[in-house]
Amino acid sequence: MSQDLPDDLPEDFEIPDDLSELTAPRERELAVLLTQVADAEALAAACALAELDVDAVPTPVGALAVLRAPAGDAPERAAAAISQLVAGVPLVLVTRTEGQLTAVRYQDGQAEGNVPPGLVLSGAPEALEDLLTGQLAVADLPGGVASARIGRFKAMRMLTGIARKAKKNK
Repeated sequence: MSQDLPDDLPEDFEIPDDLSELTAPRERELAVLLTQVADAEALAAACALAELDVDAVPTPVGALAVLRAPAGDAPERAAAAISQLVAGVPLVLVTRTEGQLTAVRYQDGQAEGNVPPGLVLSGAPEALEDLLTGQLAVADLPGGVASARIGRFKAMRMLTGIARKAKKNK
């Protein structure tokens, strides 16, 4: 059963033998945790304790963590772990796959549902919008802290020091 193809198709047009590649899930290009944690070092320390490989960057609305390996379920595991460490404070996991953004709100280790990406971007700093849309790389953002450079013992000391300082300032 042969069909004639229209004449206006490009010469290199091919119909794949296995159509599953058209519907197979694509790998994520980017996964970012948007948090209300005020300090990028504190977020990097928390990520180090959770054994997450991220670059934490400060923004005017809170630190964000960019996962270095956003494949598989790593973004969801990271969001659950960090939202559990900063209990009571929500965060948003934003992922980009083939140019499409998806945003999910997490709190206390649980996904609480999707958030419209446009709503996330509407109040976001320009640098964050540029990062999420692929116009900027995390290395281009100032003040970045790699969690891989923080050992577990140092991370605990950092978080203890930050907690003491916060208590003093109350």
